[in-house]
Amino acid sequence: MDASAAMICQNLLTWYDGAARSLPWRSPPGSSPPEPYRVWLSEIMLQQTTTAAVAPYFARFLARWPTVEALAAADDAQVMAAWAGLGYYARARNLLACARVVAARGGVFPGDEAGLRALPGLGAYTAAAVAAIAFGRRATVIDANVERVIARLYAIADPLPGARKAIRARAEALTPAVRPGDFAQAMMDLGATICTARSPRCLLCPLASACAGRAQGAERFPVKAAKKPRPVRRGKAWWMARGGQVWLVRRAPRGMLGGMRALPDDGWSARGDGQGDPPIDGIWQAGGVVHHSFTHFDLDLQLMLYSGNDYSRLGAEGEWWAVDRLDEAGLPTLFAKAARIALARTDWGE
Repeated sequence: MDASAAMICQNLLTWYDGAARSLPWRSPPGSSPPEPYRVWLSEIMLQQTTTAAVAPYFARFLARWPTVEALAAADDAQVMAAWAGLGYYARARNLLACARVVAARGGVFPGDEAGLRALPGLGAYTAAAVAAIAFGRRATVIDANVERVIARLYAIADPLPGARKAIRARAEALTPAVRPGDFAQAMMDLGATICTARSPRCLLCPLASACAGRAQGAERFPVKAAKKPRPVRRGKAWWMARGGQVWLVRRAPRGMLGGMRALPDDGWSARGDGQGDPPIDGIWQAGGVVHHSFTHFDLDLQLMLYSGNDYSRLGAEGEWWAVDRLDEAGLPTLFAKAARIALARTDWGE
């Protein structure tokens, strides 16, 4: 590490010692690392999700499943229900798969990036984060906040995603062998609180004197390629209620919102509009439209309300669920929105 990089690293860690965010999955700066289970659980939850959204979920998971062995032994449906509302549900499936692999290893997580990468659901970022934060390994951790800090610090003008190779090279050169976990979290905190996407607080930044991007206008970096239009998919969801209960189904284990309880729908997907027929014949009325954004597309989901009373053809692929206990069903946000629309029509919830 050259003198300039060493100074940047020292300035950042000094700032972090006094300004670190207090988060439930962290240890204070300079102290012993947190348990790998806590680091891993938080990092999986934090993928594409804010700390504010994650904190209450993390606390509930830790209270209910305090060890990786306890999580590994949990019922899939209970974990998926506990995850409901956090989004990106493939993470919950990977969480269980990983917990069971680690439990089979005696509850011990691998301590290096290569071993961690071999676990279900751990990509390059998560493996590096767990290795650095939980095990003190020198590992380069790059999330969106770190990417922004590095792009500004070195005025990397190539647009994303092409700039990521240069960003990684610069970040690797900065990563210290001592306190790598604190360094990774310091970079994250700097991006989250000072070097923000909009209106960065350069006057408060501990790296301002070394920042090449500041003189050029920090908000220019990182340079982003023009966004492609997001496709809009269309689908329908079917609401059938009787005697204070609503018919719910379990989605297929793989695919969008896999394994979650949901309202029946017409088979919409990321690749196209729904084409399926209603679960039963009868009179259906439009109840409203749910607009929902997924990572790569938007969905307009038309809620259809059943006004008949013949449920004999529903079959066994579902269950009647008490309307007043819907919050316990663990519905994904999309279907929770649809349920709220239906329940606002009180005559359909009776």
